[in-house]
Parts: sequence; C-alpha cells; structure tokens
Amino acid sequence: MSLNTPSLALGSPRFADARLAELALSEGPLAAWQAACAQGVAQAALQVTGDFAVGLQEPSGRTFLAVDRFAIRSICYRVVDGQLRFAARADALAEGGDGADIDPQAIFDYLYFHAIPSPRTIFKGVFRLPPGHYALFENGQLTVAPYWVPTFTEQSNVSFDALRDEFRGLVRNAVASQLDGGKAACFLSGGTDSSTVAGMLSDISGQKAATYSIGFDAEGYDEMEYARLAARHFKTEHHEYYVTPDDLVRSIADVARSYDQPFGNSSALPSYYCSRVAKEDGVSKILAGDGGDELFGGNSRYAKQRVFGWYGVLPSGLRSGLMEPLLERSAESSIPLLRKASSYVEQAKVPMPDRLQMYNLLLRLGVQDVLTPDFLSQVDIRGPAVQQRGIWGQAQTDSQVNRMLAFDWRYTLAESDLPKVCGTTRLAGLGVGFPMLNEALLDFSLKLPTEYKLKGLKLRWFFKEALRGFLPDEILTKKKQGFGLPFGVWATRHDGLKAVAVDALNSLATRNIVRPEFIRSLLTERLQEHPGYYGEMVWILMMLEQWLQAHAPQFKMPG
Repeated sequence: MSLNTPSLALGSPRFADARLAELALSEGPLAAWQAACAQGVAQAALQVTGDFAVGLQEPSGRTFLAVDRFAIRSICYRVVDGQLRFAARADALAEGGDGADIDPQAIFDYLYFHAIPSPRTIFKGVFRLPPGHYALFENGQLTVAPYWVPTFTEQSNVSFDALRDEFRGLVRNAVASQLDGGKAACFLSGGTDSSTVAGMLSDISGQKAATYSIGFDAEGYDEMEYARLAARHFKTEHHEYYVTPDDLVRSIADVARSYDQPFGNSSALPSYYCSRVAKEDGVSKILAGDGGDELFGGNSRYAKQRVFGWYGVLPSGLRSGLMEPLLERSAESSIPLLRKASSYVEQAKVPMPDRLQMYNLLLRLGVQDVLTPDFLSQVDIRGPAVQQRGIWGQAQTDSQVNRMLAFDWRYTLAESDLPKVCGTTRLAGLGVGFPMLNEALLDFSLKLPTEYKLKGLKLRWFFKEALRGFLPDEILTKKKQGFGLPFGVWATRHDGLKAVAVDALNSLATRNIVRPEFIRSLLTERLQEHPGYYGEMVWILMMLEQWLQAHAPQFKMPG
C-alpha cells in the first residue's frame, strides 16, 4: 500500500453546473471534482448525477470521497497511520492473506443477506462508502454522511396522459444516454424492464439491437419463451445461451474469487455467461434493466405487505381481544384456512421492516443450529436487523410503499443486484449501463403518486399502462422471474456439480464457522428433500468457501 493514495474518478459523472461540465470535458472528471469541492464538499456530490465514485486527495491534505445514489460505482476506505487510504475494491486495502483481518461479523452479515451490506466489508477496518454518501477526512477526523436521501413529494391531480408521455420520453432519453457508439446491446430476460430497454434500443438506433438471453433446461426455471416473444416483437438480433451444470463446474470458482468479498447472489453465474456471449459477439457495453421494479413498484412483496398492513387498521380491541387469542390456538389446526389466518396475524403483528425477514433463510434454519458457538460468540446476531431499521427510517415519505421502494434501492439494488451485474460484466470484459436508474427517472419515481405504483394490489400499474401498446400484452401480464438458477436441482443430479458443492462445504466445516453436523444434514438429507429451498443455502456456503480459499485460505475461527 503506497504512502500516498492517488486520486481516482470512476464511472460517468454528469455535472449539473455548466462550468464544471465544461471542465470535465476539457481537463477530465478529476479537475471538475476538485473545482466542485472547492465550492463546498457537502454540495459537491449533490450536483453530480450518473454513475460515479471519486477519491480526491487535495493539496491541503484533505481527502474527499463520494459515490452515486445507487453505488453503481464503489469506493472503499480505511484509516492507516492517521491517513485515509481508498480504493475501488476492498481487497486492495486488506493487510494480508493470512485471514487475520477477516471480520466474523461480516461473515454473519453475508449468511444473513447473501451479500455484505455497506459500510462493512469482509475485512476488519476496511469500509465501503454506502450509496448516496460522501466522506471527508480532515485534520485526522473522518466524517461519513449522506449527501442525498430519498425524498418523495407526490404530485396530486395529475393527468395520466401527460405523465405517460413524460415517462416514455424519459425512458427513451435514458436509454439513448447510455449508448457508447458501439453495438447497441442489452440483456433480455423477457420481463417488462429488459423488454422496454430492448424496444427503446431498436427504436433509437434505427437498426436491430442485439439482445442476449439465458435459459436453463430445468422445469420452472426457463422463461426463454418471453425473451423470444420480445425479440420477435422488436425485431432484435437475438442471442441465446443455455447454461449447463458443466458451465457451473467450470466457472463457480472464477466468479466467486473475482469479487472483493464473499458474494452469494446465485444469478451471478447466468449473468456472467450472458455477458461472455455478448463480449464474444463484439459488444463493448451492454445495457441492463435493473431498477424498474424498485422505482415503480414491481416486486410482489409490495402487494403482500399492503395486505398485512390492513390488519393494523382493525380496532385494537378486536385484534387483541378476539382475533389473536382465537388464532393463536389455531396455528396447528388441521383446517388450512385457520392455519393461514393464524400465520397472517403472526406476520401482521411484526412491525416493518422486521416483517420482511420472517422468511429469512438463516433465521428459518435457526442461527444456533447452523453456526458454531465459537463463531456466534464473536458476532452480534441482531446487527443486521438494527441496520435495516435505521435504513428503513431514512426515506422522507408517509407512504409505506415508497418506504419499501427506498429500502430496496439500498438492499436489493445497491447491495445485491447491481454488484452482481457490475461484477460479472467486469469479469467478462464488458462495460454496463443501467438506464432505468437514470436520475430523471429517479426524480419521476419520487413524484409519482403511490397508487400509480401499487394500484390496489396491482404491481407497477402506471409503468405497465404507460407502456401498453409498446410492450406485448403477454409480457405486461407475465409473472416476474429473471435469471433464476436451478442450482439445487442440478446439484442432486449432476455428479460433477455435487462434488464441487460437497468439497467446498466439507472444507468450510473445518473453519469453525458452520456446525459440521448441519453441513452433513444439509448435504445428505435436506438437499434431496427440497432442492430448490435448501439448494440456496448450499450455494451461499459454497460461494463463501470458494472466496475464502482464494483470498484467506488460512482463516479459521479460534476455539
């Protein structure tokens, strides 16, 4: 690690100030960032949009860091000998490969979230700047604070037609702004977001857009039919690749070790293969549809939580005096309707955002049953819930739907889906853009009425109605799926893939993190009983061990 960390500017920042924009063009983004900071660091990042991460060492000795609102670009930091070091990757700031600086709490967070949410990283003392935040290190003091928080100001008495026309124009401009002059290309899952991007690409470029889709030869996991439908509708140059278990055997280790810390989103492997196909086809930058669900109300949990919210509207006397005592006795009833009603009340009584984790995989399996006492003695199992409650309260809104959207901007997008796409495209040698996260579309979401996002229980109502006639009706009415991976199913049927998983979990069992008896039960009994459900835990543990083998092979919990 050098004594003086050089300044860096990543991504494609867009400066609202005309003078700064001109400076960025003539002298580069770093010069523009320096001029912006000279006007005041608290406002420097607020006037910049696009995807960016900046680390600026000023002549005065002051250090300034910032990342964009979704942390599409990343910057990590640590204080060493009274100075702030920073880098794009956490592992660039690690002290060594002996495992001594691995943070057990980060491992617990990984097992809980399937990723390690910022500001923590896998390494002790190394932190990742959260989305929409800046950091200032001056006179030995570090300040980390948000420069932007989601603030919803819903419009009233708005014309649907006017909003629809505005929205279509914003989507078109967002897609156009991401083109790099090379082959116009995008991922295509057959969902509303990727299909919208594909359609806009074809319309804007005036030629056939290239679309890339992933399929799986496993019942219930393949939605190639919708990708083909969108490709035919928009007359794209369509490319398909069917991922196989052998592909996973070849690439699991490469994908796992390519991240700067353990990362467990199982869609990473399909995303990697899709990116490879595009790269081999001559694509330099590919567009992804991530963000539409989170900005415009497309995830099924939004409707589910609205249903739970109805329970709180009932008179408290009715709830506590009659319904709850009656239904508590019905939890084990042989009558399905009573069991469902009991489950509904049980969940509805839990406040948000804790209710969102009632089916958390680690919690359902039992923290004490999965993890060793030595490991648990070094972690705070309440830490993830405490952090989530803090994030839940940050958004400026009176709407629970909007609060869920803002919550997902952090945990679904910034901490999981965007690192998945950014990491796998980088590994494949591709650039990537996210038009749905364009700042104008973000601003549009912030002002869109709640009922336009979730109308009754209809998900992303406005988005779909605004694009009716542009998107095929079959895509507007299909259920969301994405690039889901049938890992658990394959791991029970493919000897090579099963061997990769078994070898990794047996190795992990020696690190005194996960109970060996849990691993034995997981591999020999549970995975066979329910491959789709328990396969997710096998995947999470396997990817953790693959990362540790590459980056901290000696790590083991003392005991």
